[in-house]
Amino acid sequence: MHNNNAEEVWESICKEASSAASNEPVMAPIMREVFLSRKDLFDAVCFRIAAKLEARSRQNLNLYCAFKDAFDADESIRANVLKDILAVRERDPACVCYLAPILYFKGFQAITTHRVAHWLWNNGKKHSAFYLQSLGSDVFAVDIHPAARFGGGILLDHATSFVAGETSVVEDNVSILHEVTLGGTGNEIGDRHPKVRSGVLIGAGAKLIGNITIGENAKIGAGSVVLDDVPPHTTV
Repeated sequence: MHNNNAEEVWESICKEASSAASNEPVMAPIMREVFLSRKDLFDAVCFRIAAKLEARSRQNLNLYCAFKDAFDADESIRANVLKDILAVRERDPACVCYLAPILYFKGFQAITTHRVAHWLWNNGKKHSAFYLQSLGSDVFAVDIHPAARFGGGILLDHATSFVAGETSVVEDNVSILHEVTLGGTGNEIGDRHPKVRSGVLIGAGAKLIGNITIGENAKIGAGSVVLDDVPPHTTV
């Protein structure tokens, strides 16, 4: 599918959910709860991730409403979440349907949680942002500072042990595998974390350290330790 909008993706998801509910009756309740009883794509995303986070929290926080408030207030969240779903479906060969990232893939769930935390951070609700970051770290084993900035079309594949520091910037259409660190040296203050430009691929276990720039469409090999700028369209 190309040039998808949210309505088209939602129509596909509802068809997938109906088929799954029919073919696998044990999955029917969750398909109804997460998808078939929801009003649209973003309602389903908010419900699924909020429920997963609330299952870990001992507080009655009504995270569903917090997610809905962020989604309703910020069009860029909705646009980037849609781009993320499309990115996972198109770039992850293990993803065979549009509902999979929402229901199963913790990388998508983690980056969406970060998008809400980032909105809270930018709207003066820093304790709420930190709490959501902490809860997301517990649930997804992903630790992204609420101030870090992410574009759309992010594929956070597997996601376990991904870390992004406070001044990290990740632009559009970036693919990141598990155990990647966007970190500081520990000897800096201020702007101290990597800037990852559009189209970059970062292999599993790579460590990008310091206020460095990874140029457009560069590829970082698995296990690399990168301490200097990487030119666009190169492999290191």
